[in-house]
Amino acid sequence: MRGKSAALRHAREVFVPLATIAVLFAAWEAACRFFAIPAYLVPAPSAIWVDTGKLAGPVFHHTVATTVTVLLGFLASFVISLPLAILLTTSPTIAGVIYPLLVLTQSIPKVALAPILVVILGANELPRIVVTFLVAFFPLVLSVAAGLVAVPPELIELGRSCRASRWKEIWRIRLPYAVPFVFSGLKAAITLSVVGAVVAEFVNADRGLGYLIVTSTAFFQVPVAWGALIILSLMGIVLFQIVVIVERVFFPWSLSSDRPGAS
Repeated sequence: MRGKSAALRHAREVFVPLATIAVLFAAWEAACRFFAIPAYLVPAPSAIWVDTGKLAGPVFHHTVATTVTVLLGFLASFVISLPLAILLTTSPTIAGVIYPLLVLTQSIPKVALAPILVVILGANELPRIVVTFLVAFFPLVLSVAAGLVAVPPELIELGRSCRASRWKEIWRIRLPYAVPFVFSGLKAAITLSVVGAVVAEFVNADRGLGYLIVTSTAFFQVPVAWGALIILSLMGIVLFQIVVIVERVFFPWSLSSDRPGAS
């Protein structure tokens, strides 16, 4: 019985979003046809499908290029954010030095920074990865740091009473407790990585969906630009769901309300 209810719940989680998207596209198509909206303003989904399908090969290559940039920037944000968050929570002095720098990096508009990175790093993939990283890593650092300091004091006292070293305290108490916070940050970071990659492609790219949007609008191929935009949206949804699945498969206890310290 429990298995059947779980299957129904999972089916609802899949069906309801898909049904919502289908209704949205149907309403979009109907509105475009009923109000005779010109395709160069807002094309109907059918026109987007036809025009984008004619360029299926190039669109696929642009999608792969953007996906690579997103994943590399996201991976860099994770690899750097985790040790950085540990440093921030273990040393008030280091936190006082690093936090202003983190805020500074986030206060700089990435569109303004991207051309400067091109001059410094060259017109290649690296500036796009750096911009993607800069957009994604800040919320991940904050989430991980919040998880590391949210451990109940009694758990810390218990570890210290067992003579746990500072490293063991972090590895065996703080990090396991912070797993839900880490995945909250990862979900935000993966969607922001898509945004960062497109921003970087707007400034410097010869391939990618951001580049496709710029070139398509320049040549008045508006349905193709909308197609690239929809693909970007789907990419964000798919990558977000992959993070959700990883959490459910490898850390199912982090989703339970009876985990240690959960209310």
